[in-house]
Amino acid sequence: MTPDSSPKRRRLIILGSGTSSGVPMIGCECRVCRSGAPKNQRTRSSVLFQFEAGNLLVDTSPEMRLQLLRERIGRVHAIAYTHHHADHLFGLDDARLFPKYLNAPVPVYCEEEVEETIRRVFDYAFNEHAARVPLGGLPKLAFERIEPYAPFEVLGETIMPLRLEHGRFRVLGFRVGDLAYCTDVSKIPDATWPHLEGLDTLILDALRPAPHPTHFSLDQALAVVERLGPRRAILTHLAHDYDHDEAQSRLPNGVHLAYDGLALDF
Repeated sequence: MTPDSSPKRRRLIILGSGTSSGVPMIGCECRVCRSGAPKNQRTRSSVLFQFEAGNLLVDTSPEMRLQLLRERIGRVHAIAYTHHHADHLFGLDDARLFPKYLNAPVPVYCEEEVEETIRRVFDYAFNEHAARVPLGGLPKLAFERIEPYAPFEVLGETIMPLRLEHGRFRVLGFRVGDLAYCTDVSKIPDATWPHLEGLDTLILDALRPAPHPTHFSLDQALAVVERLGPRRAILTHLAHDYDHDEAQSRLPNGVHLAYDGLALDF
């Protein structure tokens, strides 16, 4: 996929930059978890693409409602999922207001396994009584199946799903124009590397400095950045191992730690 030179206005907002436990972490008394610094307050990972035709939400974190209120986002026009883990899915019930505002079910772009999990976990939204519940009472969804390396169209934009490995799980990243969002990744398959060439902006998992079985460590993420050479790289899905300002001061030029509310035009 080649970079898109379209003059369309696009913005990405990092709604949540934290790992599955969030930061501060329950029961932890470390310096970062006790910090009052706003950039050390990390909700679970999610981003919002703002396009001219509407808003595409990637993942519905448990803090989705708070994230959208914080950013004054009143409408979500479509949702895409990277995978079905709880920290990326369990805010879905709060999407029940969107169909009421749109007067239609919300399109949900995901792989088969994600749809199956949603139908099982949120079965009350799909049972025989759900059809009689008015808009706004349940998350009314219209599933759209997507596959790696098969671009799909949403809100006037072309989105390229990318296969990533998250330990033993297979997940998706997404490329839009010259920006790629790759959270929850421990390995980039050979078939995906060509689709990450020519990036201006790479948003990439870098859970912690120490190795982890299902996420890139800091050194692994920096090696990916060096190989791909984007103009800027944003490291996300961050644990409490990072004190934001202290860690940022040690990063190479062009590499930045994400924080909740960071907005990027691309």
